[in-house]
Amino acid sequence: MLSGSSIGQRLVLTSFGESHGKSIGAVLDGCPAGLEIDEKDIQKMLDQRKPGQNLISTQRKEGDVVEIISGVFRGHTTGAPITMVIWNSDQKSKDYENLKTKLRPGHSDYPAMMKYNQYNDHRGGGRFSGRLTATHVMGGAIARKLLKVTLGIETNSYTSQIGKIKMERQFNEKMISSIYKNEVRCPETKTAKMMRASILDARKKGDSLGGIIESITTNVPVGLGEPIFSSLESDLSKAMFSIPSVKGVEFGSGFKGSEMYGSENNDLYTIKRGKIVTKTNNSGGILGGISNGMPITMRVAFKPASSISQKQSTVDIKTKKETTLQVKGRHDPCVVPRAPPVVDSLVALTIADHALISGQIKPVL
Repeated sequence: MLSGSSIGQRLVLTSFGESHGKSIGAVLDGCPAGLEIDEKDIQKMLDQRKPGQNLISTQRKEGDVVEIISGVFRGHTTGAPITMVIWNSDQKSKDYENLKTKLRPGHSDYPAMMKYNQYNDHRGGGRFSGRLTATHVMGGAIARKLLKVTLGIETNSYTSQIGKIKMERQFNEKMISSIYKNEVRCPETKTAKMMRASILDARKKGDSLGGIIESITTNVPVGLGEPIFSSLESDLSKAMFSIPSVKGVEFGSGFKGSEMYGSENNDLYTIKRGKIVTKTNNSGGILGGISNGMPITMRVAFKPASSISQKQSTVDIKTKKETTLQVKGRHDPCVVPRAPPVVDSLVALTIADHALISGQIKPVL
């Protein structure tokens, strides 16, 4: 049985490292031999999530430069495990000295201390830090290219909501090129400006905001997914909940579908260009845990970042007394704008894994 640091059955990603350790990295095992890949393919997606790029993200300056250590030879995957590493360079561990015994509200400090008898690395959240999502992207960038090259599958994620500010229009293919043209990763320019202003306002108040990432995956073949406990929805949901701050996942009509009649929520079949499709996509591209050929649509809800500069009440685990705490350091006032490449990566890893299981992708290209 795989440990909690690994995900996947045939395409297995293992994450290692801590937020303030020497390095973070990933090992991707099961990638077919013959995929053309180099560090630039991975670096492009890492650059989309790295910190310190603008005023609405943490000011920790990490280059997040990836090195491929094994599994790639002469520009192609060899079929061996692909090991990738990023060396940390801008840790300020002193910012966490006052957190050795004081429990940060909203963080994993207390359960982690209890689970590991305080041997866990508390600096920057250690293994529980959002910094570890860079390891998801390392493996996800390869999976994303594998899906594009072999099956033409494309995944695009974007910010659809920050706090109470929502996109006005429904996403379409023409918007894809606009996702990374602004800091919040929202393809709607007017809404993006409002989102940015709300995040900066929260930062000014020493507070934070949450939001929603929407993900759309196209050209998915019919039949991916293994009922009952490895359904496509089950595995995609598990992958999403591996992202710190994620508190909700829904597919298609999601919770709104619970308010509809069956006659409204059912997706009626029709023929389009000789292909069986559905007129609507309330199922989100998955029925019975198996892909039905329609785009896989998913929404991922992120809670507000827990590290805020306002003074908060807490408990000192050493003295067993109530006290106050003001979190220092460099933190995201909203993690959502850096999350689209992470969601893209985990969706790609999950779908590529199922494509390998079903035989849609062969072990040698």
